[in-house]
Amino acid sequence: MNIGITRSITIGGKEISIETGKLAKQADGAVVLRMGDTMILATVVAGKDAREGVDFLPLTVDYKEKFAADGRIPGGFFRREARPSEREILVMRIVDRALRPLFPDDFHAEVQCMMQLIAYDGINSPDALVGFAASTAIAVSDIPFNGPMSEVRVGRVDGEFIINPTLEEMAASDIDCMIAGTIDNIVMVEGEMQEIQEAEMVEIIKIAHESIKLQCQFQLDLAAEIPGTSPKRTYSHEDHNDDVRAKVMDACYAKCKAVAEQGLASKEKRAELFGAIKEEYIDSLSEEELEVEGKYISVYYKAAMKKAVRDTMLNDNIRLDGRKFDEIRPIWAEVDYLPRAHGSAVFTRGETQSLTTLTLGGKMDEQRIDDVTFTGTVPFMLHYNFPPFSTGEARMLRGTSRREVGHGNLALRALKPVLPDDNSYTIRLVSEILESNGSSSMATVCAGTLALMDGGVKIKAPVSGIAMGLVAEGGKFAVLSDILGDEDHLGDMDFKITGTAAGITACQMDIKVDGLPYEVLTQALNQAKAGRLHILDKIIETIAVPNADFKPQTPRIEAFNVPNDMIGAIIGPGGKIIQQLQKDTNTSITIEELETGEGRVQIMSNNADDMNNAIKTIKQIAFPPVVEEGATYEGKIKSLQAYGVFVEILPGTDGLIHISEFSHERVTKMEEVCKEGDVVKFKVVGRDPKSKKFKLSRKVLLPKPEAEKTTE
Repeated sequence: MNIGITRSITIGGKEISIETGKLAKQADGAVVLRMGDTMILATVVAGKDAREGVDFLPLTVDYKEKFAADGRIPGGFFRREARPSEREILVMRIVDRALRPLFPDDFHAEVQCMMQLIAYDGINSPDALVGFAASTAIAVSDIPFNGPMSEVRVGRVDGEFIINPTLEEMAASDIDCMIAGTIDNIVMVEGEMQEIQEAEMVEIIKIAHESIKLQCQFQLDLAAEIPGTSPKRTYSHEDHNDDVRAKVMDACYAKCKAVAEQGLASKEKRAELFGAIKEEYIDSLSEEELEVEGKYISVYYKAAMKKAVRDTMLNDNIRLDGRKFDEIRPIWAEVDYLPRAHGSAVFTRGETQSLTTLTLGGKMDEQRIDDVTFTGTVPFMLHYNFPPFSTGEARMLRGTSRREVGHGNLALRALKPVLPDDNSYTIRLVSEILESNGSSSMATVCAGTLALMDGGVKIKAPVSGIAMGLVAEGGKFAVLSDILGDEDHLGDMDFKITGTAAGITACQMDIKVDGLPYEVLTQALNQAKAGRLHILDKIIETIAVPNADFKPQTPRIEAFNVPNDMIGAIIGPGGKIIQQLQKDTNTSITIEELETGEGRVQIMSNNADDMNNAIKTIKQIAFPPVVEEGATYEGKIKSLQAYGVFVEILPGTDGLIHISEFSHERVTKMEEVCKEGDVVKFKVVGRDPKSKKFKLSRKVLLPKPEAEKTTE
């Protein structure tokens, strides 16, 4: 019986094994990757031919974390895995961005890569292994692919770089960078850092590439052992006509170049002029010519336009909107735009605009996450919305897209390193993209910085972001700062970099060209730094430092630690004490147990007096003062008895005022002179030696009645 083959490789001192030929044998390719007790099943299936009219690669990358992998049952009503979590979507995006450029340009059959986390050890994170597994599944199939590719995570602890760090190592790391590539090239970079320098970024990529090369060669060696992986399947998914291609190029190239040379700042005007050239060519054709050429015109016209724009950049040093290669589009920004938000900002760069709002909340507002690899709460959220009107389109809304999740996550990673260490608030930033012509995620970073400072959040330093592009051909290259949407589509690189004046905090890079030299990457990073600092100056012109105080409408939060053994006393039986305190002071109070063994109390209120009363009461319970004999106190009557009343001396400490000590006048029934909840003043006059209960007197604080005069 054939039970498949298993081969192993050691990367960064950690063994990774890959098994194939045992599971999912009806897929075109299937492997099980294992590192420690973390296991991923990766499969790939491709259609034998392309569907009619499809002129692109219909690639689906899917990743699912199975709760059984960690010995858990999913939550929710149905108790089964539902729609992808944001974490799963982010993993899908990383793998998709690395795989997609490596399929042949003319291969249009439907391809479905499905990866599942089938075992999880809580030590080795699966997300850095999914790309390796996916590419290996393709490698052991007969699907055409210009790979293999692989990916690794790079961390750094105490100055030492670590490949595929464990979760414990990542907790101590000052960088978290995921890098994918082939044997020859880097194709994708994404990560967050603690204000590192550009030279360090290049070093991270170089170190990662050494491990990637080993993993790619491992895939080639494994594929060579498996019959059926070679030769790759043949296909013919595109029909071309070289005569029509040359005719369209001859008719349209010069006209497109003339438009590109104008350097028009308006995206709408450029689109109008480029569109007119295409329509003019179509109108010049007879019905017979159109019948022959019609299906080719769009593809060949796009190629002519792309060549014209790229040649204008490389040969004439003219960008589409007329800027210099390192020039940033005009910027204007404004804070405090919305009257009721806790912080708000508008950031506009060229034809890209973000309106970002800040909302501050308490512990109960934290995002609750119940994933296979993470269960807990998150106090910082950043949501990015990209409505169709931002690009002048009208299209169906189908919920939050993968792109929106990815762009929001990049902006979150950019800002997270500068949040204050002692922040007590739950923070939510929402970026609404109102206009878009390239680099909307970087506009979100800038607007997010402004909104945080407008809201009085004491960030460590402002952060800006810039998207860099590249056009490279025939030995020439041009590095473009602050790229337009068209420059992204027609160029060879999209490199987004964020950071403070001190260093880089996050990056995301997708490279579409083979053999990007490190010298070019270094130039792009240095050019990006200059642009980033220019944008930071514009941010500082708008608001230099965080506002000294929060907005009047922002709830105030106070947090402090209490002894662990006093948490129960603060909460009370069945939550009675804390619930009553919240009701009395109109506050929201949460308590959580810390790993240090203490309790963390957080109080949120819109009123200073209510806040102070809640703090005073909780601290009295948590740090109870000693009741002193002979001292005078004031407290509420807790209950009435036939023999007196019990009153609260201090929170958690009661005492009895005997009926005979309530007043100088004789009292027969306590109900006649007081009621539960009344606040009375009293003195501690002693303590019962047996019961240790305090003896209280109200009478001793009252003036004695004058003796009645006797008549003679």
